[in-house]
Amino acid sequence: MPKYTNVAIVASFLGLWIDSFFSHDVQIAIGFVLIFSFGIMHGANDLLLIENVNTKKQSFSYFQLLSYYVAMVLMVTLLFYFVAWLALILFLIVSAYHFGEQQWQALEFFSLWIRVAFQFCYGSFVLLLLFAFHNLEVQRVIFEISSHFISTDWMQYLLAFFSIMLIGLGSYLYTKSNQIRGQLLAELFYLIVFTILFKSSSLIWGFALYFVLWHSIPSIIDQIKFLYGAFSKVNVILYLKAALLYWMISLAGIATLYFLFKGEKIFNALFFSFLAAITFPHVLVIIKMFGKKSHTIHLK
Repeated sequence: MPKYTNVAIVASFLGLWIDSFFSHDVQIAIGFVLIFSFGIMHGANDLLLIENVNTKKQSFSYFQLLSYYVAMVLMVTLLFYFVAWLALILFLIVSAYHFGEQQWQALEFFSLWIRVAFQFCYGSFVLLLLFAFHNLEVQRVIFEISSHFISTDWMQYLLAFFSIMLIGLGSYLYTKSNQIRGQLLAELFYLIVFTILFKSSSLIWGFALYFVLWHSIPSIIDQIKFLYGAFSKVNVILYLKAALLYWMISLAGIATLYFLFKGEKIFNALFFSFLAAITFPHVLVIIKMFGKKSHTIHLK
């Protein structure tokens, strides 16, 4: 998506420019609006995607698919309630892989382990890069969720580790594929953009710009192409209509949490727990979608 990437770069720096006109509280408010709109929307069509990626002979009814999806959301929610630290670690691991998978789809001709390792290292590096510029705020949020204190040293060690892993795996890919070399150089430039973005903005504003511009919207574009065959105005409308009900349900759930706990420190924990609960099943669906796309490419 080279054309969209150019838009994302311009929009990222425009977001930094807009950032200078608003107070910290206003930035947080706008950041959450972006996350609740495009961010939540990009996972609102999971049931429709499941119907299209199901390659098994047996078919599942809509009620069965909905039941499985809701059951997984409830399981993750319970895990956050009873073992918050474990749920948080799993959430970060799954999110890191999910971000890397979206950014790096052109690895279908490499082995599964190389693909997974590189995508996970890439996503982990991006997340830790964000954390490194806002370590005190990240510490506070982690403590509110899990009641565990994470030192900034650990964040720095992890960032250094994944930097080395990313350089090593990237060098391997560079020597093995001429096709990947161009993307590696482009992604190196994007990482510089992310560094400027994260360093110059607040935690929520920086994450919102990355999550919406570099993850959610590209994911929506990929989903529309997968579901309807092409990205067009008509297909965008079809996608939004299909996602509207589940998007509104998600917003209603978050709004309920906010009005019940907005004056309490527990809101951050509940908010991230809710995001994690809807993220886990979404990631599994997207993995299946990319797997089916890769299978189709090989058949061609």
